[in-house]
Amino acid sequence: MKIVLLQRKDLRERVFSSEQLAQLREIGEVVLNEENVNPTEEHARALIADADVVITSWGCCALTERVLESAPNLKLVLHAAGTVKPIVTDALWQRGVRVSNATEALGQGVAETALGFTIVSLKDMWRLSRETAAGGWGDGSRVREVYGLTVGVVGAGRAGSHYIKLLRQFDVRIALYDPFVSEERAREMGAQKLELEDLLRQSDVISIHLPSLPETNHMFNAERLALMKDDCVLINTARGSVIDEEALAAELSKGRLFACLDVTDPEPPQVDHPFRNLPNVILTPHIAGAVNNGMGRIAKSVVNDLRAFLDGRPLSGEVRAEQMHLLA
Repeated sequence: MKIVLLQRKDLRERVFSSEQLAQLREIGEVVLNEENVNPTEEHARALIADADVVITSWGCCALTERVLESAPNLKLVLHAAGTVKPIVTDALWQRGVRVSNATEALGQGVAETALGFTIVSLKDMWRLSRETAAGGWGDGSRVREVYGLTVGVVGAGRAGSHYIKLLRQFDVRIALYDPFVSEERAREMGAQKLELEDLLRQSDVISIHLPSLPETNHMFNAERLALMKDDCVLINTARGSVIDEEALAAELSKGRLFACLDVTDPEPPQVDHPFRNLPNVILTPHIAGAVNNGMGRIAKSVVNDLRAFLDGRPLSGEVRAEQMHLLA
């Protein structure tokens, strides 16, 4: 079996440890891209010649018919990243090539980040830390514990469902909005399914876990933001486009809400964007999924899905053609 790692060298070294590369070599012949630049179509075509398995990642070119011509025996593409949209073409589906991604691995990091935002924001640590550093010993009257509150989760994909799993360790009510999840499935997850407007009205914390789709663009608009409770914490670790940022800035300027934003639209926001100056906004530079050691989760998921493929077991990250319009 010939396994080709198509991603550029510096990125591969961030994702795959020597141990994980050794695990791949136990399975078959491993071919590496030794260039520190993203592969062009011609470079990709040469690298994947006669490959059985191709591992892609951020920055890889689309696997077009022209590229795939050199790999007639290709059976599986393992995407060591999130969305497969940049690399998937109709030619893959037409050739019967199976595709898997590492969204579940990335989703765990996103969920953990959202939980961190939840705890720290409810505890009012951002403000209290600033005041304590300035010589004060702040009033804790606005501190809230993760207890007896309603936490709203918008979207129960990989990240959202893992966030719900983490929340089940706390004594809170979990509300869920996801039109693709049944009430029965929501109960099995430990959540109560609500319509979006009801979730907005009832939640003390709202964590967004939605893909960027035409249907989700500016889903959090002025009208819906106005429904949220005073002192609600809004967390977005998904995509910036799901929030009407002008409307959110206007709502935040009233001092009524608190927002933790790991993503914006565009990224980064303009240097004079209100988000950079409002005291009730926390901005982080799109770090929720995986940045450093967390990259190892991606490699682990790739190796696990390759082994599952060889054993005839289901692939954890498998993506099918009919799902593409719903993916981030």
